[in-house]
Amino acid sequence: MKLNLNIGNKKYDIELNKTSGGSINIKVDGEEFLFQETKKEKKELSLAKTSLPKRNFSEKEIKAPISGIISEIFAKEGDVVKQGEKVALLSAMKMENEIISDFDGKIKTALIKQEQTVKEGELLFLLD
Repeated sequence: MKLNLNIGNKKYDIELNKTSGGSINIKVDGEEFLFQETKKEKKELSLAKTSLPKRNFSEKEIKAPISGIISEIFAKEGDVVKQGEKVALLSAMKMENEIISDFDGKIKTALIKQEQTVKEGELLFLLD
């Protein structure tokens, strides 16, 4: 791939090529630079991809995304909620945060009360 880059009054001719070994060769105005991924970078990249928490969507649970105080509750036991529907408001750091249902379902158990303090990850609602 060839590019022309203008920075201020200077023009740069740039050429990018991927080698058969997976390295990247970059030519800037005829001067070559070779970039190669190290084993350490590959390992860190691999760890980054696998370090996200896994969610079990077979269990319909609504949890607190952050710690705070439940300031308002919009759903109660027996209510039918849709995915994306607001079920509660959580106050944290002088901001109101909407708690949204990730699922369609019926509220089987509401585990919170208004003005209750909750921790990040704490279970708020169970759905059928």
